[in-house]
Amino acid sequence: MTFTNPLVYGVPCFLGFILLELSYSKHHKKRKKLYNRKDLVASITMGVGSTILAPLTKTIAAIVLFNYVYEIFNPEIDGIRTNIMGWESFGYAWYVWLVCQLLDDFSYYWFHRQNHNVRFLWAAHIVHHSSNHFNLGTAVRNGWFTIFYKPFFYIWIPALGFPPEMLVVCLGIEALWQFQLHTVYIPKMGIIEKIFNTHTMHQVHHAQNLEYMDKNHGGFLNIFDKIFGTWKELDHSIDIKYGVSHPPNSYNPLVILTHEYKDIWNDMKKSKNWYHKFMYAFAAPGWSHDGSTFTIKQQQRLFNKK
Repeated sequence: MTFTNPLVYGVPCFLGFILLELSYSKHHKKRKKLYNRKDLVASITMGVGSTILAPLTKTIAAIVLFNYVYEIFNPEIDGIRTNIMGWESFGYAWYVWLVCQLLDDFSYYWFHRQNHNVRFLWAAHIVHHSSNHFNLGTAVRNGWFTIFYKPFFYIWIPALGFPPEMLVVCLGIEALWQFQLHTVYIPKMGIIEKIFNTHTMHQVHHAQNLEYMDKNHGGFLNIFDKIFGTWKELDHSIDIKYGVSHPPNSYNPLVILTHEYKDIWNDMKKSKNWYHKFMYAFAAPGWSHDGSTFTIKQQQRLFNKK
């Protein structure tokens, strides 16, 4: 059975919603600076680039990687797909779709969290956070390199017996949900906030305020943030500042895409010790061998002691 990735229909709508939000913001005094023209052009340029690259890499992920894993762990035995653990591989019942989407969300949480905790991954993901504006334009400001390693966080799902094409659809649905979270116009939504990752929670995620940093990594749901200690509610008494503490200070897409890799290389040259070099690349952002800079967790511990 084959399915169409919902992003095929979603992507053409993204520009329409961006233009709608842009026009709407121009008629509201408080939101007139919601968009910056150069910033928006940079975001859309990177979004177009990732849209071109994504089909190539997702084809490899879906057709080669996911299918390869699925075939290895779910061979046909007497004409029936059977998982190597003994159960029959899953079909397309509605409840199987729900479970697959839940497992996709769990994988997204850890993929997203590690993008913030491993500096080499952060170098790819920082692109999405590099704007100091929070709007639907920022939603398409995607790095071009995350798509090369993202599938590896999900291969365990087809290994369990979920059809690869089902997982690809779930990934598309997840991406659609993530896009619409990037707006300041949706207020807190009552009981929905108890279960789902919402717009106000994602504002927290994009803030560079110390108390908000590295919070709310969830996709659809906020349960994994609550279980693993990374959930934070929006506090309206805090004046949010969006972006990152070490921005690229450029609207050039190539600079935005690569600046953190350059910073990693420069930091690695600070010490001749190979362990230090490794840590500069793969420890949490902000790690230093001499205490000259601090990780977010270290900064938050110091902040809480005050």
